[in-house]
Amino acid sequence: MPFTPRRLERGDTMDAALALDIGGTKLAAGVVTADGRIHGFTVEPTRREEGPDVIIPRLFELGRRAMAAAPEAAGGIRGVGISCGGPLDAAAGVLTGPLHLPGWIDIPIVDRARDEFGLPAFLENDATLAALAEYRHGAAAGSGSSIYLTISTGIGGGAVIDGRLHRGAAGNGGEFGHITVVRGGRECLCGRRGCLEAYASGTFIGRRADELIERGELETHLTAPTTAEHVARAAAEGDPLASVIWEETVELLGQAVTDFVNILEPEVVVLGGGVTRSGSQLLDPVRRIVAGGAMGPAARAVRVELAGLGDAVCAVGAGVLALDATV
Repeated sequence: MPFTPRRLERGDTMDAALALDIGGTKLAAGVVTADGRIHGFTVEPTRREEGPDVIIPRLFELGRRAMAAAPEAAGGIRGVGISCGGPLDAAAGVLTGPLHLPGWIDIPIVDRARDEFGLPAFLENDATLAALAEYRHGAAAGSGSSIYLTISTGIGGGAVIDGRLHRGAAGNGGEFGHITVVRGGRECLCGRRGCLEAYASGTFIGRRADELIERGELETHLTAPTTAEHVARAAAEGDPLASVIWEETVELLGQAVTDFVNILEPEVVVLGGGVTRSGSQLLDPVRRIVAGGAMGPAARAVRVELAGLGDAVCAVGAGVLALDATV
């Protein structure tokens, strides 16, 4: 069921946190209350070409607009949670070099947010926070262990194991998109070859379609440049070229999810991100592949679900992070 932000009624009081989400294509802000609801959710394009010196002040202004749009919730704010793609140093509060934000090197985002808002601030990897949000308030709520996989511009993820968020030794655990699925295969943004992200992310689905269109070997009504959304829609309509790409994508994705299940044996795997807007067209084949490849009764019983928190998932996770640290 889609996640619907709720307005607090006048006179309501509840602990809350300001959530800031720095994405490669969009910035988002909102006020997250202790019940997991987000208020005043506001989004605008990142415009990466502007660089951090311009984007960060815009992000903070977005946060102030979110607070102004939700005054009842904003009255309970205890801290600021910040979500961003890695690599980052959560303990130091520094963006060390996010792959999808070129030029953002050693940005002390936590210090800047603390100075801006006069509140304690906290940083975490965006996919890790999405995993936390879905575990607490979304599709994995009520489970003991879950994996979250975001399939969007890139591929990332996070895991909650036995009720504890898995961060990894340096805070960058959960880079599920950078497991090797094709030895010596396509070059990935990370610099390696054959990564899952280089075959199943929205960026590379569109790029693969453009390459095949240029070759002209398969019949198609698609024209370059394409997107993952175009490919999914065309595949659903039986387009030969789009169908080949979609089948390759879900097969590799399903096998990767199966590997994650066999390693971690979660109760729930949650799939989120823009590519999952294709719904059952993606979910059903992934479920079939996992059911056929998972080992052991617990792994075979795993539920594979679509994310429940929509575009606000990273912001909700950022709010939960700050609430956990301050309340």
